[in-house]
Amino acid sequence: MYRPPFIVAVFIIFSVLFPTLLLATDDHIDIKLLTGSSWQVKNDVQIPNTDAGTRFSLADTVGEGPVTAARLEINWKLNDKHGVRFLFAPLSYEEPIEFTDPVNFNGESFAANTPTTAGYRFNSWRVGYHYTLINNATNTLRIGGTLKIRDAEIRLEQNGIETADDDLGVVPLLHLATERRLSNHWFVGADIDALAGGPGRAIDAGITVGRSAGNIWRIGAELRVLEGGADIESVYNFAQFNSVSLFAGARF
Repeated sequence: MYRPPFIVAVFIIFSVLFPTLLLATDDHIDIKLLTGSSWQVKNDVQIPNTDAGTRFSLADTVGEGPVTAARLEINWKLNDKHGVRFLFAPLSYEEPIEFTDPVNFNGESFAANTPTTAGYRFNSWRVGYHYTLINNATNTLRIGGTLKIRDAEIRLEQNGIETADDDLGVVPLLHLATERRLSNHWFVGADIDALAGGPGRAIDAGITVGRSAGNIWRIGAELRVLEGGADIESVYNFAQFNSVSLFAGARF
């Protein structure tokens, strides 16, 4: 299945949204672009999650990284209490590896000590609603829900043998976000999209420190943890990526 590059997808979606966003009143739109590096702390895989599959660690075979991390977030404040949020967060890599032991993956066998290519993708496209519980001169607190479109794939290729397990699905998440103004210019914030229970979990949590630059622009840095996975018969995959990013944003 063809999937357009991240920047193309963002351009198309934002081109559709932007005329509508312009109809919003002043100070109701918050756009933030982040770019940085992400380290693969854990990435355990077994497909299928039966005796027919071999459990192995992509973090051990590929290494921790880093890989490029990027996010685009748009918050649209409909009124004093209600708002909607759009998030585009791609994550992928392709690296040469060699297994130390034979691996059975997705119905194919891969030999040890043989050049192999491993591909991993976990793109996240989200739309959500949030309700503002607190909004004063010092603090903001929002609660809401997010629908996450998960575009995931794990792929191995060796000596002309290639197989991939991909997944495109929708996951509901709880959303919480808060911000505290430390002064007229400096602020700290935190946010989380999360779901736990059943055969899997998903956690996307970040902490930011930033500074206002004039009435519109904001700049800063972010630490983020992306963790989760699933444990079902067809697939076992739990991964964790830790990211450090710089961001620039605008409010208008």
